[in-house]
Amino acid sequence: MILLRTGCGLLALALATPSLAQTPDAAELARLVQAQAAQIATLQARLDRLEGQQAAAAAAPVPVPAAQAAPTQVAQATPEQRRTVPFAPQLAPPGPAERNVAQAIAARENPSGVTTEWGSGLPVFHSADGVYTFKPRGRILADVSSSFGSKSDGRNLTTTGMRALRLGLEGGVGTHFFYQMEADFSENEVDVVTAFMGWRNRISPGLEYDVRAGHLFNDRGFEGSTGSDSTPFLERTTVATAIIPQRGFYGIGIMPRLFWKTGHASLTVTGDRVDGTQTVSDGRTFLARAHWNPIKTDNAVLHLGAWGFDESLSPAATTLTRNTVIGGRFNGALRVSTGPLLGGRGTTGYGLELGGYRGPVWIMAEAGRRDAQLDGGRPDFTSKAWSVSGGFFITGDLPPYNPRLGAFGQPKVKRPTFDGGPGAIELTARYEDLDQTDLLTGGRGWAATVGVNWYLNSFTRLQLNGIHWYTNNRTGDYTGGDEGETLSARVAVTF
Repeated sequence: MILLRTGCGLLALALATPSLAQTPDAAELARLVQAQAAQIATLQARLDRLEGQQAAAAAAPVPVPAAQAAPTQVAQATPEQRRTVPFAPQLAPPGPAERNVAQAIAARENPSGVTTEWGSGLPVFHSADGVYTFKPRGRILADVSSSFGSKSDGRNLTTTGMRALRLGLEGGVGTHFFYQMEADFSENEVDVVTAFMGWRNRISPGLEYDVRAGHLFNDRGFEGSTGSDSTPFLERTTVATAIIPQRGFYGIGIMPRLFWKTGHASLTVTGDRVDGTQTVSDGRTFLARAHWNPIKTDNAVLHLGAWGFDESLSPAATTLTRNTVIGGRFNGALRVSTGPLLGGRGTTGYGLELGGYRGPVWIMAEAGRRDAQLDGGRPDFTSKAWSVSGGFFITGDLPPYNPRLGAFGQPKVKRPTFDGGPGAIELTARYEDLDQTDLLTGGRGWAATVGVNWYLNSFTRLQLNGIHWYTNNRTGDYTGGDEGETLSARVAVTF
């Protein structure tokens, strides 16, 4: 302020010097000097007012808001006084004018009105009117496996693989229409998995339905209906992998489902997979499943389920040969084989489910049978499988049972590691058996598995399985009785 006032005085002195009046344009210069002097006087007047305002502000006491003063008084009080002195009243909530201003600012910064929320590691987008939703999705399951103890060196392998490497999307329009699509890249090629559109609605309180059309995942058995990112073991049971339509886990078709408070039922009609041949007619598969929870509380569930399918084979399905995983997915030499099985008209399968959980402990038993109708007057070929599995969350978390679908889903971890907790730790055990000896070339096998799962949060986990397996194949490179061990591990994230 002092420097500015000094500068003004020097400028006035320079303009008022007599030497300036002796220039050739003396009259014009005099007029300029008068104009500059008037501006300097105006500036000095403004400086005087500014200095007066600053002096008055410095002399006045600074008001302290009550919302700030009260906590200070409480902090200086005795412990007894702190219990009796009330907190200062909070600031009044914003009125309509403030809300309008906030809405105007939000609209200016986000003209589209799109809002975002985060869940399971990825954002969910909502349109401004709430009608449209969109969410990317995917999963990464990376495995390593080592088998040893076999009498055949060709089975003692250490391998790595991507059990799933998926990217996809899902969304909806309003409360009824929804869609989903995922592609898998785990075999270094694009494989379309789920790809469907659907409609859902409520019939009455406690009774809902949805209808899906497209490339659909089977609703078949407990673990057969559980996604690869939610199974409690690195691989599904022999019931899920052997008692299955010849087309596999997927088919293009339609699936209506009905849901009530204690269960659900579904009916699926499909043709071949999305990558099937179009030079001949598709196969046709009818599949039905229902589950019921006669006991369902906050910490206990009893699960009963039944399912079945009937499959008419496509003319392009020239073989019914099946080599079923028994001791790890990434050891191609370790399978229970049917041997060569050419020709067939269709397959029929069915199974039962019984299990549930109480607190952190769960158990599930499954059994199934598949009959393959062979052509040429040959008798039917029968496969039988069963399994018993269970788990215990030593951290006290509840098993990730989904009562709506009667399958496992993502867990709700009480204390995630990313929030400073231990995560959820689960100990698991399973015994499974597969018998295909009804066929002269069919084999048999069983496996006993123990494992541990560490869920860092609801969508990230580490898994370790130790498997003791036994096989007795009648054809192929590895015949006769053989046994050994497989140690497998997985790092998984689902988003």
